[in-house]
Formats: sequence, structure tokens, C-alpha cells
Amino acid sequence: MSKRNWALFAATLVSIIYGVTFTIAKDVMPKYVDAFGFIVLRVGGSVVLFWLLSFFGPKEKIAKTDFPRIIAAALFGVALNMLTFFKGLSYTSPIMGAVLMVTTPMIVLVLSAFIMKERMENRKIVGIVLGLAGTTTLILYGKSMVNAPNASIGNLLVFINAVSYGFYLIIVKKLMDKYNAFTFVKWIYTFGFLMVLPFGWSEFQAIHFEHLPTDILWKIGFVVVFSTFLTYLLNLISMRELKPTTVAVFIYLQPLFATIFAVSLGKDDLSVVKLISAVLIFVGVYLVTQKKGTSDK
Repeated sequence: MSKRNWALFAATLVSIIYGVTFTIAKDVMPKYVDAFGFIVLRVGGSVVLFWLLSFFGPKEKIAKTDFPRIIAAALFGVALNMLTFFKGLSYTSPIMGAVLMVTTPMIVLVLSAFIMKERMENRKIVGIVLGLAGTTTLILYGKSMVNAPNASIGNLLVFINAVSYGFYLIIVKKLMDKYNAFTFVKWIYTFGFLMVLPFGWSEFQAIHFEHLPTDILWKIGFVVVFSTFLTYLLNLISMRELKPTTVAVFIYLQPLFATIFAVSLGKDDLSVVKLISAVLIFVGVYLVTQKKGTSDK
């Protein structure tokens, strides 16, 4: 399998994990753990895992001039990204949260054009629009969960999260071109942890671990190990071979996998509309990820 195919596989796997995470995280919040307290758990656990992993990775020295970029990546990719997403998800429904995330490819498309001077091919634009159409159809005509106490604020926070993640994808690309992912990801999470700690410390202290059901502990573990640690590694691997706009379009798959997961658990049903939406999403992703010429990744 080529490096590009491995990158596409990694990006798809990230979408599957995130698609499942919407439902799993919602089971934990806010009944057992408040949003910001969960983030302290998530980022803190991942910091430990990334530092342990770094001992087995390549030994590179990071230039001091690159630390401002790493701190910016921590702000947009960890702190602001997670704080707004988890707080937003606690207010809105998982399906609405998943769908709002699909604004990220559009944001990355615009940011890449302005910041990175990336040329936008018609094929990619059509692919992004098709993916957006499929995902919008999925939310407008699919079942939506009713557990949404303050949907408008929640939706706004998830949108801010999408913008933040768009900035992160572009910021971290320059680091990927210069260093191995194992070299700097531990620093991104270390700075990110310091940023989220003031927001989540009181909620973290309020967690009664001794009273948490076993299945909730497993779900917290899943979010730390798979939804955070593994997905960030896989994203960085995919970004070494792919452009930010290509990586971002895989977000379209998240609501699709979230729906598949819900259907498999009997929490949702399959319909013609959902099947049509799935086709639009897959065609959109296909168009954006197709390689055309040596300069296109």
C-alpha cells in the first residue's frame, strides 16, 4: 500500500472513531462528568500517553522559533477546539454537533486559498459541495436526538470549534513538513493541557470516580485512548501526505458513521434519504481525494 493510501486509510479511520465518539461522549456528559472536567481527563491522559510514546520515537530537536507555532497549534487544535466542542455537545444533540463539524472543509478551503495560496480545482469544490449537500440532507431529514437543552448556544460553540480546527490543520501542516509527528505532538498537548486546566479543574475535582459505573469508565477510556490519542496520531500521519483541504473533507464521513453506529444500536433506522445522503458524501470525498498530477496531494 502506498503512503498516500495509508494516509487516506488513516483519515477514514479517524472519521469512524469520531463518528462513534459523538454518542459515547454524550453518554458520559453531563450526567457523570461535566464537559470541561472531561476535557481535563481527555487531554491529561493523552499528555501522559504522548510523552511515553515519545521515548520510542525519533529524537529531534525543535527550533525555538517553532514553539510559537506549536503554542498556536495547541490553542486551536486542543484548547479552543475541545472546550467549544465538548461544551457545545453538552448543549446540543450529537447529530447536530456532527453536522456542524462539516463546515470545517469549507473553512479550510477558504483559509488555504488565502493563507497558503493553494489553488482550488473545480473537482475539489464540486466534491466539497456534494459532501456538504449529503450531510445537510442527513441532518434535515434524519432523526435528531432530543437531548439538546440549549441547541442555539451549543450549535454556535460547535461552529467555533470547526473554525478553530480549520486553523489548526493549516498551522500544523508547516510543522509536519519539518518534523516527525512524534517530535512535536507531545508539546502541542502539554501546552494544550496547561490552557484547559484553569477551565476544567473545578469540574474535574467534582468527579466521583468511585461512583462511576463500569461502562462509563470504559467510555471515558475510549475517548482518551482512541478519540484523542490515536486520532491525533492518525491525523498527523495523514497530513504528511495530504493537503489540509483533503484531510478536512473526511469530516463529512463523521455524521455518516455516527448514523451507522446509531442504526446498529437500534437508536435510529435506515431510510432512502439516508442512503442517498451516504452516496453524496462518498462521491464528494472521492472527488476531493482523487489525485490529479504530481503537485496534488
